[in-house]
Amino acid sequence: MRDVRRRAGGGPSAGLGKGARALLLAAACLAMAAPFLWMAATSLMGQLEVFSSGRLLPETALWSNYPDALTAQPFARYFLNSLLFAAVVVAGQVATATTAGYAFARLEFPGRDRVFMLFLATMMVPVVIVLIPRFLMIDALGWIDSYQGLVSTELVSVWGIFLMRQYFRTVPRELEDAARVDGAGPLRIFWNVALPLAKPAVATLALFAFIDAWKNFLWPLLVTRSMEMRVVEVGIAAFHSTYEINWPYQMAAGVVAVLPIALLFLFTQRYFVRGIQLEGIR
Repeated sequence: MRDVRRRAGGGPSAGLGKGARALLLAAACLAMAAPFLWMAATSLMGQLEVFSSGRLLPETALWSNYPDALTAQPFARYFLNSLLFAAVVVAGQVATATTAGYAFARLEFPGRDRVFMLFLATMMVPVVIVLIPRFLMIDALGWIDSYQGLVSTELVSVWGIFLMRQYFRTVPRELEDAARVDGAGPLRIFWNVALPLAKPAVATLALFAFIDAWKNFLWPLLVTRSMEMRVVEVGIAAFHSTYEINWPYQMAAGVVAVLPIALLFLFTQRYFVRGIQLEGIR
């Protein structure tokens, strides 16, 4: 009987183990979702209720906080700026990462591996360290508080180059050799052979680039001055000074800002998983 139970993979201990894992996963999911649930609950409270009642849920849901918050600041403009910022960043990172990634994966040139290692070494530098040099460069060009200054420093992603290089290394060389026999040059092979086969990696890169640009806060805060140039994340932070930390309004705006990312993740989960898998390819 013991051998039968072992082969069946069952027994009381196996059931308890699965139950414990399920409870641990449920607790981890709840811990990760708790800040978002608190944000949604706070967005429906009154300003005094947030501090005085100590309640986790609003006594009466104030749905009017959402239109009031979104009209107290020009959020239509903020969302437009964020959308333009994210779209240009996605286009720029896809263009630079695919071309550079293919070059590092397939083209032979002196010092290729050393240059690639230098690229990877920049990923170890904290973003805060390069903020001041980037700002001084944009200021010297006269691009402060402009779309050029906002997007120009975000058009290259070293992580994206690494991701595309890893994927291009998995493309069979025989397909490129066949195109080369037919007289295709490196540019045509890249455009007609390698790039169409890399659509899953390109979609993954575009997804991560969009999310990173949408939630970017520090660089837009530093390089923009006027309300017309603010993005959503910077606009949400403005409630601290304008309304003396009006938490319900700020949380309502935060919920609206999170919705596009949540919906995007809901429909594109496989690309997140694919991105994690590609990072392990040599």
